[in-house]
Amino acid sequence: MRIERIVTGYLEENCYVLKDLEKAECLVIDPGDDYEKIKAQIGNCKVLKVLLTHNHFDHVGALNSLLENYHVEVLKRDNLLEKEYQFGNFCFKVIYTKGHTSDSITFYFEKEKIMFTGDFLFKSTVGRCDLPTGSEKDMLESINLIKKYPKDIKIYPGHGDVSTLEEEFKNNYYFLI
Repeated sequence: MRIERIVTGYLEENCYVLKDLEKAECLVIDPGDDYEKIKAQIGNCKVLKVLLTHNHFDHVGALNSLLENYHVEVLKRDNLLEKEYQFGNFCFKVIYTKGHTSDSITFYFEKEKIMFTGDFLFKSTVGRCDLPTGSEKDMLESINLIKKYPKDIKIYPGHGDVSTLEEEFKNNYYFLI
């Protein structure tokens, strides 16, 4: 699996295109804005699904354009259970990680040891909890849940740089409390 990041919109949201080059298939995670940039990154791949970590505007700005042009299903908290899913060669688990929003989820690709955390977890911090449906209590519960996963997992957040759980255990205040 190849992971391609597209930084979109004025809030510099990370959209990810996960590609299976052998089968020319992909998943799109959080199509925030700049549809043309996302479309260029998709290239000739068949889009299997669009995955949303949560429903804030900066993570869904290009969603309607994607749906109009690719006619794919959107997977989000409303239609996903906490279980494993497989589409093509992509296999991932859904983890409910509310706190930033009540609909925040993390996509965990266990074989590849990677997580797409949206605005739940960033490098050295967490997402805001003071917006509608956010909750500091829920955030701390989600952090405690994520602490149980292997520390060598790579974190792909909704904004900013990539991290690992090991780095977060060392540098993220919310992992130290």
